[in-house]
Amino acid sequence: MSDVRSVVKGHTGEWEVVIGLEVHAQVVSKAKLFSGSSAAFGGDPNAHVSLVDAAFPGMLPVINEYCVEQAIKTGMGLNAEINLMSIFDRKNYFYADLPQGYQISQFQRPIVGEGYLDIETEAHGSLRIGVERLHLEQDAGKSLHDQHPTKSYIDLNRSGVALMEIVSKPDMRSAEEAQAYMKKLRALVRCLGTCDGNMEQGSMRADINVSLRRPGGPLGTRAEIKNVNSVRFMGQAIQYEIERQMEILEEGGEIKQETRLFDATKGITRSMRSKEDAHDYRYFPDPDLPPLVVSQDLVNRLRASLPELPDQKRDRFMKEMGLSSYDASVLTTESEKAAFFEKALTHLSSKDQKASKLLANWLIGEFFGALNKDGISISESKVTPQRLASLINLITAGTISGKIAKEVFVDMWKTGQEPSQIVKEKGLEQVSDDGAILAVIDSIIAENQDKVTEYKAGKEKLFGFFVGQVMKQMQGKANPGLVNQLLKKKLSS
Repeated sequence: MSDVRSVVKGHTGEWEVVIGLEVHAQVVSKAKLFSGSSAAFGGDPNAHVSLVDAAFPGMLPVINEYCVEQAIKTGMGLNAEINLMSIFDRKNYFYADLPQGYQISQFQRPIVGEGYLDIETEAHGSLRIGVERLHLEQDAGKSLHDQHPTKSYIDLNRSGVALMEIVSKPDMRSAEEAQAYMKKLRALVRCLGTCDGNMEQGSMRADINVSLRRPGGPLGTRAEIKNVNSVRFMGQAIQYEIERQMEILEEGGEIKQETRLFDATKGITRSMRSKEDAHDYRYFPDPDLPPLVVSQDLVNRLRASLPELPDQKRDRFMKEMGLSSYDASVLTTESEKAAFFEKALTHLSSKDQKASKLLANWLIGEFFGALNKDGISISESKVTPQRLASLINLITAGTISGKIAKEVFVDMWKTGQEPSQIVKEKGLEQVSDDGAILAVIDSIIAENQDKVTEYKAGKEKLFGFFVGQVMKQMQGKANPGLVNQLLKKKLSS
C-alpha cells in the first residue's frame, strides 16, 4: 500500500512501520500430511510416528486428500485464487528434529494464490490486507532441552503434521492492524473448521516481519520475529521491535536481516540467527511426489459446502440489526463472540433493531470489558447469553433503567444469578407511577423557585439540573423518559 496511515516520530523525523505476517496454521485432520499417523495434540513422546515421519530409508510420502481440501476451503475464505495444479518442493536445512534433512513444502507453485482479508480497526476503520499465498507443508518435530542436564531429547509426534502457511503482503502499518488481522484469520479458520486456532498449543503461530522506512519511501530491511503464539505477545513484540529498529536507524546504524525470538517474560526480542533467503534452502521439486492436480468439480463442491463466513455474518448483522460496521466486526472477529451474540438474540423479548443494538452495546461494552478485566474467556463467564438477554429485556420493558442495569450486571457477573432475581431481592424496579414521580417533581420545584424562574427566562440548560435532582431523590429508580415528559409539562405551565 502506498498510503501513509500511521507514523512513529523519532528525533530525526517520522518513520513508517511496515509489517507482514507468515501464519502457520495446523490443519484440522486426524492424520498427518503424508502418512497415516495420528495428528492429535499431546500423547507420549514419539507415540504418533510412522516410518515416513521418522524418515526411514525407502519410505515414500502419500498425500492426505483431506488436508488438500482443508487448504482449498481456507483459500476460498481468503478470497484467493485456487490453483488447480501445484507442486511440492524440498526445503533443505538441518535441525535435529527434522529427520529427513529437508521439509516438504511448496515454493514457486502453491495450492492457493493471491487473495485478501478485510479487517476493522478503531484508528482507520475498514482496511484490506493482501494475502500473497497459502501453501501446504509438513511440520518438524520438537527438541526438548529441559529433560536432562547435558542431553537434548527429540519428540517426533509433530513431525509430518500438516500446516498451512498463510503469507500476507506487507500491508500492515501498526501493531493494532497486525493483531486485528490475526484475530480475523483465526476466526475465519475456526469458522471453516480448517484449524482450531489454538495459539497456546501451537496449532496457530505467527512469524512477524517488521521494518521501518521514511513515509512513502522504499522498503527497509526487515527483521523476522519467529513463532509468536499469542495475539497479546504479537502487539508487545511489534512495539519493542519498532523502538529497537528506530533507535538503530536514528543513530546512523543498519538493520540486520535476521530472525529474532520474543522473550515474553522480559517483553523484548533477541537475535536468534541471520535470516535465510530462499536460495539458502536450495528448493527443488520433490521427486517422490507428482504435481498435485485438483479438479474444478472438487473446487465447486467445496465452495458450495462453505458455512456463513465472518464477513458474511458481519454484513448480515449490519443489514438485519442495524449495527455499525465496527460493532458488527467486533462481534464477528471471534467465533465465540458471534455465537454468544446470536444465542442471546434468541432470548430477546423484542425482535426489533433497537433491542438488538442495545444487546450489542452491552456485549461489546460491559460484557467484554468484564472479560478483559478478569482475564477469562467467554466460556468461563457466569453471565450466559440467556441471562444477558434477560437483563436487556428488563431495560426494554421499563422495569429498570440503564443505570440500574449496570449495578445489576455487577452482581450477575459475581454470582451468575438471574437479573430478575437480583432486581426483586434488592427492590430495584423502576418507578413508572406518574403520581409518585409528580410528587417528587413538585417538591423539587418548590425548593428551587429561583432556578425555575431562570429556566422560564430562557436558561434551558437548567432542565438537566431538575432531571438530576428527581433521579437523585428517587435513587435512580424513576423512569427517565417519564421524568423528562412530566418535568417539561410542569416547567412549561
